[in-house]
Amino acid sequence: MIKNSRLTTISALILALSTTTFAAEEQCTVVEQATPDEAKKYIQCLDKQIESLTRIQQTWINKITLDLNKIQEDSGNTQLLPIFKRSIISHDKYVEDSCKWRYLHKVPNATQAAIVYKRCELRMLEQHITVLKQPI
Repeated sequence: MIKNSRLTTISALILALSTTTFAAEEQCTVVEQATPDEAKKYIQCLDKQIESLTRIQQTWINKITLDLNKIQEDSGNTQLLPIFKRSIISHDKYVEDSCKWRYLHKVPNATQAAIVYKRCELRMLEQHITVLKQPI
């Protein structure tokens, strides 16, 4: 019991720090007719934001997993955790497919295709984090 309580406290602190860190990051901007170097810097900026949001998302997933483990221990309900884990796998596949068709629509312009994919991934991560934050 003490171990779960300690882990929940630690995950809550990590969530608070990771959310603050992301809010302080720079916003990515690019001009309409960007040079290849400007486009590259923009894509790298998007990659940093994706990395940061992925960390925040994983922290929320870890917190919910801990919470569901505690609920399982307290109630004996073993259905919640497997369904939650399946939802995460399904969401990852959904994001990949949803962004992939947008990417393919922009091919053969690889730069525009990459930008569209990364913007899509960012929006999906933001939405998923919002859903994960909802109380269980």
